[in-house]
Amino acid sequence: MEFKKGDIYGTHRVLEPKGVLPQPADKIDNTMEIYDNEVLIDIQTLNIDSASFTEIEKRAGGDVEEIKKIIMNIVETTGKHKNPWTGSGGMLIGKVAAIGPNFKGDLKVGDKIATLVSLSLTPLKLEEITEVRPEIDQVDVKGQAILFQSGLYGILPRDISRNLALSVLDVAGAPAQTAKICRPGNTVVVIGGGGKSGILCCAVAKKMVGINGKVICVDGFKTSINRAMSVNCADEYLVADATNAVGMYKEIAELTDGELADVVINVVNIPNTEMSSILCTKDDGLVYFFSMATSFTKAALGAEGVGKDVNMLIGNGYTKGHANYALQVLREDDDIKRLFAQLYA
Repeated sequence: MEFKKGDIYGTHRVLEPKGVLPQPADKIDNTMEIYDNEVLIDIQTLNIDSASFTEIEKRAGGDVEEIKKIIMNIVETTGKHKNPWTGSGGMLIGKVAAIGPNFKGDLKVGDKIATLVSLSLTPLKLEEITEVRPEIDQVDVKGQAILFQSGLYGILPRDISRNLALSVLDVAGAPAQTAKICRPGNTVVVIGGGGKSGILCCAVAKKMVGINGKVICVDGFKTSINRAMSVNCADEYLVADATNAVGMYKEIAELTDGELADVVINVVNIPNTEMSSILCTKDDGLVYFFSMATSFTKAALGAEGVGKDVNMLIGNGYTKGHANYALQVLREDDDIKRLFAQLYA
């Protein structure tokens, strides 16, 4: 069989506009005939990015059939799942169906894998959506996907269930990056701390800051805070509206005796929380925006507008070893693993 030669980054799939990479492209080629360095995947489940699913669910009025229509329309229109309102995607799990002869990697046909690159750049073809699970941002589908040579992936672990692994791997960059930026003795605020990535970040931060540090878990919902408290992942817990920057600032100032936070980690799935993150950070501190609902224009101009000299880090979904790191958090913390199994598996 003759295979067409593919570019490492998948630029051969870009249809509109020419000259860009697959992620920023408006439309990509989603024909499922693989190039010489691609992998064909039979998809089982899509884990939609939290900010993306929240926006889709809102526009669908919570109606499951309408959610299906919106997702199918995005894929049919663009050849991938790039949410037109948030720009974000998600990730998938599936089984390797075919491998191009020039693909460099350790995969073999039949391997069950999770793609660790965004659905916003992954060629997708969906036949149908068989089930929607709004509470965990997942949809089961019949369809196929393409993994480029540059695409990251993880072979699914045998000791953790499929859906649980997918949920954790979707946010694997957040806890791994948290481990890199938190130091012993730091005060760390996690905004959105009662959610999936938030609990993981709180747990990792608590481990990194040690007994002389403090982790403050902030969430807008009491039920989410109760979840976080049930796994003892922080030192302080606060129910607060992250879109109310002044109110949040006052609460964190009180909890830190006016010192504010060395590190603020933002993992919320709604817009307009940039200024809460910035105001709660001390000068020369670090704000880590992992949330895909973040406006970096609002963050940059907002910090300037209030005279805050803070460092701001964009939440890169990838850092070396992030998949294994996130899964290891579950393996080492029975309480979090049990909670996540109830919620996501």
